[in-house]
Amino acid sequence: MAYLLDHVVLWVADPVRSAAFYREVLGLEPLRLAEYRAGEAPFVSVRVTPSTILDLTPRSSAPALNATPGAEGSAGHPVNHVCLAMTAEEYDVLRARLAAGGHRVTPDQADLYGARGLAPRSCYFPDPDGNIIEARHYDR
Repeated sequence: MAYLLDHVVLWVADPVRSAAFYREVLGLEPLRLAEYRAGEAPFVSVRVTPSTILDLTPRSSAPALNATPGAEGSAGHPVNHVCLAMTAEEYDVLRARLAAGGHRVTPDQADLYGARGLAPRSCYFPDPDGNIIEARHYDR
């Protein structure tokens, strides 16, 4: 059986601000931004792959999600980190964009294990809400 990752929910203070970060820094396309601004969508998403998105969900909606049967107390907690894999060239461009934007980022780390084995370079940086993003590439 092979599952595909559909989405990950990240809790954010301001979905519009977060969508701008993910668009400007990571180049991820915002989805439903206009609908969110119009009050027609409960959150904004950004597209990672054709089949995977990140939902940028406002922390203010956590109480309603905690009311889901079996979910009490689970909404609003951050994940440890989300890892995005890319080509070596895309990694270099992202590192330059992070540096140019004055974003905090770890030094490169080598040979961290992931879905495709050991990655030659990885780094970690926070989004505006403190969600940690790992960027990595597998190709040399």
